[in-house]
Amino acid sequence: MPARTLCLVGFLFAELTMGFSSAQDKGLSDTQLPRLGDRMTDAQVAAFARLALKGIPTEYPNKPSNVMAGVESVQSPREMHPAFFGCFDWHSSVHGHWMLVRLLKEYPDNSLQQEIRKQLAESLTAENIEGEVAYFEEKQNKSFERMYGWAWLLRLVLELEQWDDAQGKQWRENLRPLENVIVQRTMDYLPLLSFPIRTGVHPDSGFALGQTLDYARGVGNRDLESLIIRRSREFYLADTDYPARYEPSGQDFFSSGLNEADLMRRVLPKEEFQQWFDRFLPGLKTGDGGNLLVPVEVSDVTDGKIVHLAGLDLSRAWCFQGIASVLPPGDARRALILDSANQHADMGFRYVFSGSYEGEHWLATFAIYLITQVGAE
Repeated sequence: MPARTLCLVGFLFAELTMGFSSAQDKGLSDTQLPRLGDRMTDAQVAAFARLALKGIPTEYPNKPSNVMAGVESVQSPREMHPAFFGCFDWHSSVHGHWMLVRLLKEYPDNSLQQEIRKQLAESLTAENIEGEVAYFEEKQNKSFERMYGWAWLLRLVLELEQWDDAQGKQWRENLRPLENVIVQRTMDYLPLLSFPIRTGVHPDSGFALGQTLDYARGVGNRDLESLIIRRSREFYLADTDYPARYEPSGQDFFSSGLNEADLMRRVLPKEEFQQWFDRFLPGLKTGDGGNLLVPVEVSDVTDGKIVHLAGLDLSRAWCFQGIASVLPPGDARRALILDSANQHADMGFRYVFSGSYEGEHWLATFAIYLITQVGAE
């Protein structure tokens, strides 16, 4: 290959990778990472926000999960998803937007507030959301992002619903047509789901049902709330002696067992949940949580599947927070799992600012979900 061509290839590669590594330069050192229970500094807020602000308008690299019905389906990510085309995949873009809204609400005076508002205003236009609705309404996209992406979209709507902000109210109204599609899809799908999906990645039913239940209660959708409660009881109420020793698998970002418990503490009255939890993880009474209590290390942050384990640390921690919130103060399990939550958080935060886009396009969302105690407030 001619030297001139080699130089050009090298230049293009450097340009492509520079953007994904530069976040590390503006990230946080180990000594600057947040700790659970502490209010974040402006530098910490800005560091997390920058990851989403960089990823949301980044169209490539991209992993679309569309079904091609014909040559007309061959489209760019932006053509398919005018609002949520960046951040490598649709659901990461959605929850990246959620994270920015969450940061505006929790830290309204943060130093990047204007930049955050500008990005949200560019994404969440009525026209862009109409384009998203059009995509969902195509027959071949019936199961697109079911139910993980659906759950994050409803979490975004709920965040805007509960925010007293003029721009936020407009974005919430703009999202309503897509929200209506997702709600109807959920109402149609759950009665047909014969068994819960138990997995440590996107399709896990426990996570999606918990998020959707929070949404239903937050917006006052009693029909959806009742459906989720009924199906959750049918799916999980009889579960006993969860095999915690079989978790995690090598590319999990969820504990299916903890997602289930975090759902059921939302579904059941406190006393009934405590009795259910006794049966579900009986070993915890003697301090034995199996592998669930042990934080996991990530062997390669540049591997898009292996880096999932960083998300597992963070999601386990938020599940522990949620479960602890409904246990009695004197319950020994409460102190045990809150201590584990802190250990998991410390481990997970270490990987958020890796300089590798494989993790940086999504891990900040998981961190902010945990830090701001979503669902366990």
